[in-house]
Amino acid sequence: MCTSMSRVMRILVFFDLPVVTAVERKEATQFRNFLIKDGFYMIQYSLYGRVCNTLESAQLHQDRVAVKVPKTGSVRSMIVTEKQYSSMKILTGVPLKKEKKVESNQLSFF
Repeated sequence: MCTSMSRVMRILVFFDLPVVTAVERKEATQFRNFLIKDGFYMIQYSLYGRVCNTLESAQLHQDRVAVKVPKTGSVRSMIVTEKQYSSMKILTGVPLKKEKKVESNQLSFF
């Protein structure tokens, strides 16, 4: 039985960080590097996504991101179901190679 707590989820992180000073650039780079190390992939500039096995896993990663956000700028996150994510329409451009490779059926179970 598939319950809402066991569905595949995606967490999306949107950010707009200042990069005027050397310190701001360093903080922005550290934040992006953290996202990548935590399993996020770039959907488009300043928008990263991650596939999670469960809602609990998505919430855990959302909490991890919250700890790492820089003090300045704007960072938002949103958890969506795989069905909601798949309804996204690309209005211009094409999916990135990285985005095409990340599908929910490629999840790793630990």
